[in-house]
Amino acid sequence: MKQNRYEALDGLRAFACIGIVMMHVLVNGKYQLNGFLFEKMIPSFTSFVYLFMTISGFGMCCGYYEKFLGKNIDIVSFYHKRYAKILPFFSVLCLIDLAMSPGIGALYEVIANLTLCFGLIPNAHITVIGVGWFLGVVFAFYLLFPFYCALLSSKVKAWMTLIVSFIMNYLCSVYFGAGMKSIVFCFVFFVVGGLIYLYRQTLNETIWIKWISFGLVVALTLVYFFINDGVIVISLFNAAIVAFAISRERKSVLNNKITKFIGGISFEVYLCHMLIYRCVEKVHLLRITTNEGCNYFIAVVVVFIGAVMFAFIGQKAIRTVGKLCKNVKCIFEKQNTI
Repeated sequence: MKQNRYEALDGLRAFACIGIVMMHVLVNGKYQLNGFLFEKMIPSFTSFVYLFMTISGFGMCCGYYEKFLGKNIDIVSFYHKRYAKILPFFSVLCLIDLAMSPGIGALYEVIANLTLCFGLIPNAHITVIGVGWFLGVVFAFYLLFPFYCALLSSKVKAWMTLIVSFIMNYLCSVYFGAGMKSIVFCFVFFVVGGLIYLYRQTLNETIWIKWISFGLVVALTLVYFFINDGVIVISLFNAAIVAFAISRERKSVLNNKITKFIGGISFEVYLCHMLIYRCVEKVHLLRITTNEGCNYFIAVVVVFIGAVMFAFIGQKAIRTVGKLCKNVKCIFEKQNTI
């Protein structure tokens, strides 16, 4: 069967990214705004980081699950690609952050950041690219991915892994004091993505599944806001909305040129948006009117557009440099063979 890219997932990434930007601008800008939208809904967008984890689990399975189980992969190449995809852009952000707020502590944090293994440091409080904690968790997931594939090697094992993951998540909260920056706490969300992958063919072939999953998304949203916002509800919501997304093949609000573009750079936008926020704050653009609602809306637009531009230009520049390096390497290799 031809491998699907599931382009509607780009829409989920795009909307999740926008939601996180809205949440961070609201919290850091300390806007005096009242009502359900500003006091409950937008602050809840922090949970979209867990949606990113579920999508990451599903996406990694699409690319590598069968290869790992079939022992048809170069493990060195696998980890090389993980570093090559993440490190260049992230290292640029770290160096810019260090230049903006120099200090010995910041230097230590940059060194830890550049290993991409800082998510393995217990109780690490890293302020250089503070939102990068998410990258630390995701890279820890990459390190564990062969083990993850073994745990999901059958549907029975996958369900058992999900149950154990929920238990460990609970123990992290009530006993070990490990929160969302811990891979053990977050592992359940990656497992949910893997489970959706195992059932992807059924979800795609069942016509009515998209309506059931959409209904679950609506119902679980109401449960989250008015009854319980715990891990089980978030996990079920993530499963339902990813199932809905992969069942959407036609053009829609989740599958169009705009969401494809934003979704394609959503990880970079996530990493750089707080750096852009700090720049916007320094030039005093957080409050340019006497209306707090207008100020917040303008700040969100400016920060998001700035982050998109920075991410797009940065991504293009890094790819160009990468191609130049490859060309130079090929020239030297040809000269050495003459």
